[in-house]
Amino acid sequence: MPAESKSPSVEEPASYSLELLDSALKVDAAAWDRLLASQSHPTPFMRHAYLAAMESSRSATPETGWTPVFCLLKKNGTLEAACALYAKTHSYGEYVFDWAWADAYQRHGLTYYPKGVLAVPFTPVPGSRLLAVSGEARTLLLKGLIDWAEEAELSSIHMLFASDADLRAATDLGLMLRHTVQFHWHNRHPHTGEVFESFDDFLASLNQEKRKKIRQERRRVHDAGIEFDIIEGPQLSNADWDFFYDCYERTYLEHGNAPYLTRSFFERMQRDMPENWVLFIARQGDARIASSLIAVQDGVAYGRYWGALARVDNLHFETCYYQPLQWCIERGLARFEGGAQGQHKMARALMPVQTHSAHWLAHPGFAEAVERFLEREGQGIAQYMDELNDRSPFKRNP
Repeated sequence: MPAESKSPSVEEPASYSLELLDSALKVDAAAWDRLLASQSHPTPFMRHAYLAAMESSRSATPETGWTPVFCLLKKNGTLEAACALYAKTHSYGEYVFDWAWADAYQRHGLTYYPKGVLAVPFTPVPGSRLLAVSGEARTLLLKGLIDWAEEAELSSIHMLFASDADLRAATDLGLMLRHTVQFHWHNRHPHTGEVFESFDDFLASLNQEKRKKIRQERRRVHDAGIEFDIIEGPQLSNADWDFFYDCYERTYLEHGNAPYLTRSFFERMQRDMPENWVLFIARQGDARIASSLIAVQDGVAYGRYWGALARVDNLHFETCYYQPLQWCIERGLARFEGGAQGQHKMARALMPVQTHSAHWLAHPGFAEAVERFLEREGQGIAQYMDELNDRSPFKRNP
């Protein structure tokens, strides 16, 4: 696999060239971020600083199974499109599960790894993956990547949690689409469309059962003597980040795993992207016992990490959902994305939304089998969405 090359794969028109770099640190950060800012669905997780931190903190590197390939499409030397691809030797940290595909390859004596993943490591947040100045450039970039993947003998390319613009390019090139479900909260009355004025106003939009349950859960936390400190962006100190990391690490260790992200990664977030983070810290008296960290950008909050050093009934719900939702309402944010999976989030008024990925497999026979599987799975997802929406926690429209 070339560390740095110029591919002849993108030939039409001839003025385009595809450059492959083996490190985010070799990419012009300002040019990358300008391109990202012009996309339909930018997120803080595609910022150059975020992706570079994944690499320089040793969180996503060849040693951990993530070999970066930063792809730049240029026209007469001018950047027209770019993306972050990772050659993977496993399927951890992706949240769109293809273990069964890898197992089927192995049972047939074929090699599934390495594969190519167009994604943000360990970050199941929908957003723009193919950064481009036009639809033409976006499609050319993806075509160039597929041509390169065939030359590099990758089994497949998987574009995860992609934007609508990305999916159009994928569809144009015949990639297979896959659908999953996440749960997002929107700051608006489901019937009037007006933003919530307060947390009580939000509760009033829920049916009696869900409203009563949330009040009971919040009361139990309050009665346990829990109070919260909310610390935004640059006000976060080294001690705050240290405490958060203790909580984050504890969550993984309790499940028998080492954390994906190193302490060094969050040091870089504190240094390079402080404005994108808000920390919620739960205190019992003077003792800090739990925290949740969310990311924010352009009126959207993203629930990311949580951990607790002590057990208190309903503390998870208060720290990860009710405190952030109340903060979003007070700040007028439009949306809170709750992360991967979690049907239980519906009881907190995070509603189901479909997220999408696109897949290319080099082996024709397996591509045909996967396409049949995805058609059946897609029908199941559509039915699941209907069932979830029928169980809405909101009051019915009068």
